[in-house]
Amino acid sequence: MKIYDCTIFFDEKMVFDLRLNVLNEFVDKFVVVESLYTHSGAKKKQNFDINNYKNFKDKIIYILIDKEPDDLFEISEKNSDEKNSGCKRMNSLKRIEQQYNAISTGLNEAEPDDLLILSDCDEIPNLSNFSKHKVSNNILLFKQKIFYYKFNLLHEKMDWFGSKGCKKKNLVSFTWLRNIKNKKYPFWRVDTFFSKNRYTNIDIIDHGGWHFTNIKTSKDIIYKLNNFGEHNEFEESDLTEEKLSKLIENGELYYNHEVDTKVTSKYSAKIKLRKIENSILPEYLNRNTSLYKDWFA
Repeated sequence: MKIYDCTIFFDEKMVFDLRLNVLNEFVDKFVVVESLYTHSGAKKKQNFDINNYKNFKDKIIYILIDKEPDDLFEISEKNSDEKNSGCKRMNSLKRIEQQYNAISTGLNEAEPDDLLILSDCDEIPNLSNFSKHKVSNNILLFKQKIFYYKFNLLHEKMDWFGSKGCKKKNLVSFTWLRNIKNKKYPFWRVDTFFSKNRYTNIDIIDHGGWHFTNIKTSKDIIYKLNNFGEHNEFEESDLTEEKLSKLIENGELYYNHEVDTKVTSKYSAKIKLRKIENSILPEYLNRNTSLYKDWFA
């Protein structure tokens, strides 16, 4: 069984390099997809350069998307603000789906029993104690810790199920895999027989990795938030580069994942992050803190 690490790429050059170094000894192929359009639909330059990762070139399968999906919804002045906001969100989902599903074009040499692990670029699965030989036909969910701004600033209030995996023969689509609910449902839940995102055959991988969110400058974070999948929601917030810089300085998270947006904005949070010991970080990162010294608190 081979392991294919599958991800999408925006501009995370440093984090992708970290990903390669952390996973190299466990992964057989890295499949990475970049689009020349952001999730908001803005045209962007090609940021991925395989020559930046010369030690891993033979393992990398790079796919570039150079056009938009065909069936986008029209954004028009004739529409209400609410309708346009909904159209923006739906168009973002179509672009995200296009990018995820394009990963399949890089799997021509993968065998039916090979393991596919899907993550966003900043979601790094922990494979150090993972045995691929024990993988059954179940769906894998990697239970991960979340870090913001710096590699050692932990968001303690929740875990993250970012990386997900299955054998190639069981893959419906990468969008399907990404949208699977983050829990194992009991066998008596009849609705799982008819659901496309609720399953009983789930293996949850504890200590499953690290979600290194927005290890960027405040300027770069604002650019990302204006162009990621929920950019329409961010546009309605009052978060500015100046406010974000202050939050980073104070080690406070701007975003509350648990807020009901019908009541208040998710961008109204000031959740305190905790500085942690480096020992819970990936071994490669722990050994090479000097290479990333600007990104530790």
